[in-house]
Amino acid sequence: MTIAISLIGGLGLFLYGMNLMGEGLQKSAGNKLKRIVEFLTSNVLMGVLVGIVVTAIIQSSSATTVMIVGFVNAGIMTLSQAIGVIMGANIGTTVTAQLVSFNLEGLAPISLGIGIVIYLFNSNQKYKNLAEILIGFGILFTGMEFMKDAVKPLAQLPQFKNALLYFGVHPILGILAGFLITGIVQSSSASMGMLIALASQGLLPLSSALPILYGDNIGTCVTSLLSSIGASRNAKRAAIMHLSFNVIGTIIFILILNKPITSIVSSIDPTDSARQIANAHTLFNLVNVIVLLPFSRYIVKLSLALVPEKTNENENTSNTKFLDERMLETPSIALGNTIKEVLRMGNKACIALDSSLKGVINKSSDDIETTFASEKIVNKLQKDILNYLVKLSKSPLSEDERFKTDLLFHTVNDIERVSDHAENIAELAKNVVSLDLEFSEIALDEINNVYEKSMSNFKNSLIALDKRDIDLALHVLEVEKQVDYLEKSFRKTHIHRLNENSCTIDSGILYLDLLSNLERVSDHASNIAEQVLKIK
Repeated sequence: MTIAISLIGGLGLFLYGMNLMGEGLQKSAGNKLKRIVEFLTSNVLMGVLVGIVVTAIIQSSSATTVMIVGFVNAGIMTLSQAIGVIMGANIGTTVTAQLVSFNLEGLAPISLGIGIVIYLFNSNQKYKNLAEILIGFGILFTGMEFMKDAVKPLAQLPQFKNALLYFGVHPILGILAGFLITGIVQSSSASMGMLIALASQGLLPLSSALPILYGDNIGTCVTSLLSSIGASRNAKRAAIMHLSFNVIGTIIFILILNKPITSIVSSIDPTDSARQIANAHTLFNLVNVIVLLPFSRYIVKLSLALVPEKTNENENTSNTKFLDERMLETPSIALGNTIKEVLRMGNKACIALDSSLKGVINKSSDDIETTFASEKIVNKLQKDILNYLVKLSKSPLSEDERFKTDLLFHTVNDIERVSDHAENIAELAKNVVSLDLEFSEIALDEINNVYEKSMSNFKNSLIALDKRDIDLALHVLEVEKQVDYLEKSFRKTHIHRLNENSCTIDSGILYLDLLSNLERVSDHASNIAEQVLKIK
């Protein structure tokens, strides 16, 4: 019982240290991590490199593959790109196993001490991120030492040693054991840490460790498979590709490459079982990628065959496209996707505004209905984005990312208000249709003038948000002054027309309401531009 408690405690410290170190690395990488993922092309080899780098940073192949499932679900990444990243993630995850296979426990107190001092006595966020990495490193190796000490008494039990040797004789049971351990712990790095702890005490020979190691790689697919539940068919295919890749690799190694890998790692470290297991883990994943990379398109085809297309599936435009809770594992990327969703919401608001004015000018009931339908979509997107931003704000963000997240709350509300003004204009259009009202040519020219400037300003504010374009944001503020001037000027001339009976009272009131709503659209565009300036 004491052994089990110590082992669980050590495993808990190991996982916490790994997560803390990963969070620190993510915060330090920040926008660089986002740019790494955006660097993806259809080149599958580039995808492998991206998968290696991202997984080495976030310290978890499971988190990487879950993130990939989210990307595919959002339509940001194709299956051809995803397969490369998934393969690379398997190589990237070997970094942790390599790290803990060395006897670096002596560095744990030093790392913890330096990390805690930096964290407590430095307010600079960059140094705090470095402190988190050092503290995570220290806790990781402290947990590793706990696990080694916990299993040390088991060396005196011949029954336990014989049970482990049994996996070498019956590899299928070893694969099943590795699968179950990783499936339960939800981390192949943690299960590899336990294998290395057992090997360091002379309890686990390489012949028994290899089948468990193969099972670990299959078990790590459980996380991505679970994350694909309820996702799009393409997201399910991405999870199936991950599983297929690891299963096929395991079959190849069990049937063909088991003896060669044993010979190679034994010759590199003849006496150190822990290093043999770590090297076998790296070699297995590296060779697996090299062997299966040329056949990556067939793995994609296999996933398409296992999860076939359904013709009756249509995209629900009121649902978010780029937001996925899987992305919260990597906050910097989740933030980038949130901005994409905010821009998508802005485009829906543009549709609402455009159709609302067409409803007025053309007396079109269809355009009026389009406005109301678009406004409902914008309201739904606003609610979903704000809920997501609340969850994102609770994630481990850098100060810069947290600042951007806070500003996005305001931007989302400004976009929703533009949609509200479009709805107001559509209501005015209903009166125009029902009362069969007419506007003078001068009034129509003035309305179009303000509309074009306001719509252009709103679109430019969204582009400035997307591109972080300071000059364009400043231009929006300048045009807003012009719109304010035009609104006041046109209001005066219209009052003059009313006094001269050049237009009817009903048309005149609607004209002023219309002018006011269009001017408010430009105000909200100006608000968004100001947020861009603050972000920059």
